[in-house]
Amino acid sequence: MNANLRTEYMDTPVGVLTIASDEAGCLHRLIWESPVQRAATPASGGEASLPVRALEAYFDGELDALDALDVAKPGTPFQREVWAELRRIPCGQTISYAELAQRIGRPKAVRAVGMANGANPISIVVPCHRVIGANGTLTGYGGGLDNKRWLLVHEGALLV
Repeated sequence: MNANLRTEYMDTPVGVLTIASDEAGCLHRLIWESPVQRAATPASGGEASLPVRALEAYFDGELDALDALDVAKPGTPFQREVWAELRRIPCGQTISYAELAQRIGRPKAVRAVGMANGANPISIVVPCHRVIGANGTLTGYGGGLDNKRWLLVHEGALLV
């Protein structure tokens, strides 16, 4: 990871997040911590970064607060294509892996789309949680299925 990145830890309703961003506020990493890995403590004193403030707003109910965040573009060209399409899924909606593959013009690449979705280093903001199984079931999520369910309920895509 780039040494010039600011790392912050955020306690959320669904667990602790590690947020890494640069001086311009571009988000490079947003990952879930397991409770044993780290307690939520800020990396340093001072004002929270733009991504942290946007995430606080999102968790407080401003669901569109994440839409304008700038994100780094790591990964392969295929992964970047999948991740860009993930950001086009409106809050409160879900799509299947097959539909995601269709949207990027590669209808037979469902498994590759699933792998790219799982490799997403910027959870929530690049909303991989909005992709579900073709039969409507919640499948795979790096933050755990309970967190995926919570996020989708929070966004209005699932009923409690």
